[in-house]
Amino acid sequence: MREQLECIELCLGADEERVKRLCVRIKGQFHMGDIIVGVYYRPPDQEEEVDEAFYKQLQAASQSQALVLVGDFNHPDISWEDHTARQAQSWRFLQSIDDGFPMQVVEEPTRRGALLDLVLTNKEELVEDVKVGGRLGCSDHEMVEFRILRGGSRAKSRIKIFRTSGELALASSRTCLEESRGSRL
Repeated sequence: MREQLECIELCLGADEERVKRLCVRIKGQFHMGDIIVGVYYRPPDQEEEVDEAFYKQLQAASQSQALVLVGDFNHPDISWEDHTARQAQSWRFLQSIDDGFPMQVVEEPTRRGALLDLVLTNKEELVEDVKVGGRLGCSDHEMVEFRILRGGSRAKSRIKIFRTSGELALASSRTCLEESRGSRL
């Protein structure tokens, strides 16, 4: 399986260094299209201009036919049941994902009763079996595990969202994505 997949890191435009994210394109085989998988960390005190840079990158990535975006978005005031938010930055986040992401699939809190860690997808049939639970190391976030379906077949993804010293460990996530090119993603 590892030989059948090709992962390519994506650059999505301006302000690459300001936005804490990693996106890869997993090349499809034959009739299967590519899948974009992104990992993102938004600090709780992130400036609005960095949020806007991320939204521009998100818009570019959302042109993909198959997109999964995971990470710690740090919007504890969002009510996903009502699709509402108390803070302006959270409301702007909801607006930015409305067009490109019909589904946010994590339903359980991931940190101290708040749903901070999200799995967003632009295809309902692309993600399934979302599980929240367990912790990695000394993280205060629950891990999120899910399956990404590729071309009708199941490929288990063990992308886990966690925090280390206040930031998502993107280097570890990159390693996880690279290792996951085998049978798990």
